[in-house]
Amino acid sequence: MRYRHTGVLRRGMPQERVTVSLDADAKAALTDLVERTDAAQSEVVRRALSFYATNFEAATAAETESDENLSEYHRMLAGGEHVLLDVDFLHAFLDTVDVDDPEEAFIETVDRVSEYHAHEYAERFDDVGELLDWLALCGFLTVRRAEGDTYHIVFPSEEMRWFMMRFIRKSTTEVSFGVEVEEGVSKVLVRERRP
Repeated sequence: MRYRHTGVLRRGMPQERVTVSLDADAKAALTDLVERTDAAQSEVVRRALSFYATNFEAATAAETESDENLSEYHRMLAGGEHVLLDVDFLHAFLDTVDVDDPEEAFIETVDRVSEYHAHEYAERFDDVGELLDWLALCGFLTVRRAEGDTYHIVFPSEEMRWFMMRFIRKSTTEVSFGVEVEEGVSKVLVRERRP
């Protein structure tokens, strides 16, 4: 669908006409915005363009991060080492674990997987921030950088917190940087410690 935007600009401002080609999604968005704002199509397009120009860095950073995440997801899934799993299933599995008294067989399995990752992580990550970003990408936690090499971690449940903190402690035994953990009431503080 092609629209020719010829709306009148504010008095005294030079006017330049532009022809814009819209796909179905863009056309629907424009129609929706015109109805919601009760403004002319030209005015909506001008506002959208000005908004995009003002927020260009944030918009392109979000697109780049999204593209990078999609590429990483594809790499993970294509390798066969990871699968897509509904987070409710993960919580259902972890809900069956008594975190105060977990079964020994479960602990042994978690530790074996953690030890395998310790070898991988020794070569893969140069600092604790990279490691935490990777675990956040996998959906296990939310991470926010504080000051320097300090990070705040929040988990979606107490069971996930127990599970991931055991994994983090066991999987970082061979990395070139030290990891200090301070567990608070609702979040965990992780600091990088260099030798």
